[in-house]
Amino acid sequence: MKKHQITGLIVFFLLLGWHVAAQVIQRFPRPDFESGYVTPETLQPGARAGFLELVDLLVLIAAISVTSWAVLKRRSRLLVFWISMFSLAYFGFYREGCVCSIGSIQNVTLAIFSGGYRIPLTVLAFFLIPLVFTLAFGRTFCAGVCPFGALQDLVSFKPLKLDYRINAALDIIPYLYLGLAVLYAATGTDFIICRYDPFVGIFRINATVGMFVFAGILLLSGIFIARPYCRFLCPYGVILNWISRFSWKHLTITPSVCVQCRLCEDSCPYEAIVKPGPWKNPESRRTMVRKFLSGVVLIPVFIFLGGWTGSLLHESLARVNGKVRLAEELLYPAKRLQSPETKELIAFKASGKPAQELYVEATEILNRFYTGGWILGGFIGLAIGAFLLGKLFSRHRTDYEPNRGACFSCARCIDYCPVQS
Repeated sequence: MKKHQITGLIVFFLLLGWHVAAQVIQRFPRPDFESGYVTPETLQPGARAGFLELVDLLVLIAAISVTSWAVLKRRSRLLVFWISMFSLAYFGFYREGCVCSIGSIQNVTLAIFSGGYRIPLTVLAFFLIPLVFTLAFGRTFCAGVCPFGALQDLVSFKPLKLDYRINAALDIIPYLYLGLAVLYAATGTDFIICRYDPFVGIFRINATVGMFVFAGILLLSGIFIARPYCRFLCPYGVILNWISRFSWKHLTITPSVCVQCRLCEDSCPYEAIVKPGPWKNPESRRTMVRKFLSGVVLIPVFIFLGGWTGSLLHESLARVNGKVRLAEELLYPAKRLQSPETKELIAFKASGKPAQELYVEATEILNRFYTGGWILGGFIGLAIGAFLLGKLFSRHRTDYEPNRGACFSCARCIDYCPVQS
């Protein structure tokens, strides 16, 4: 374990202890029965809230800017680490994981598909600003600003390499998570990213037992699998991965010509370094055309099969929606003979609302899930097809280079390179 990692852990536990103490003081204030204290009227809360939102945005921009400079110009892993510790303290414990760029995916989706929802400008900015910086400088948001990544970095003591087949299978999960988050937000069902966020409960000290266990499992697995949430769960990481591939400037392992010393070969715990391979005879034009046509044919097949599978599962997906679940409970009472009526059903019966009206609403939601199931499945099929197509084509490399999509721009590999200028 490195010295700065030990120091970071000490800082983390100090922050955790301070936060727990603050929560206890806030939840259990000392009673005052004799002073006759009267709570004063709050004046202009909106302006104060707007000021705090502006501060959050300025801190976000400053943190990403300094991280980008530390990665591309200063080329300092240590500086990136301490920026991430600041982000953990500010965006994690002080702001309690909210506003969150990851969760903002749902707000943006709801704003697109629901005319009655007006997205807060701060949330939209937290969604867009990291994307803009990623297009310019790579995934520097992941390197030094995201508190989730910073928390996982603290426990990454002995990261191991995963088999490439396991890696490929796990890589599909973020696409599925992103697709489900968009589907449930677009249908107004739920914000599943926020509901099942494993780390916000730690920052707020108010998660359910199940979520604390989930967060504990992720952190324990993070000892041996570097950043498991960022690599195999984060839905925002999917979007950053796409954009980072086209970044204007990106982290390079060496500042000049690679000397082939191979010191950086195993330096990346995220397996995001592409190694130079043995030179192969270039494929014939005919072979290249055949591979391209195979991809053109196979990708639509994957999209159709995925969409068809998603459409078959639309009813199961829709049961997460409260109205669909309530309509099913009301329409099929035999299914709940062994259990008492739910609070939602009791409340609905007490409201006097016609059951037919509920059935019509549930049917409309089911139709949206049917369409969404096709789109979700097609999206997963496209991801799988694109991955397989990428395996058909390979570019010959003579240097060790970061994989622009998978690289978190953490600058670890820089410390291993003997070329300094």
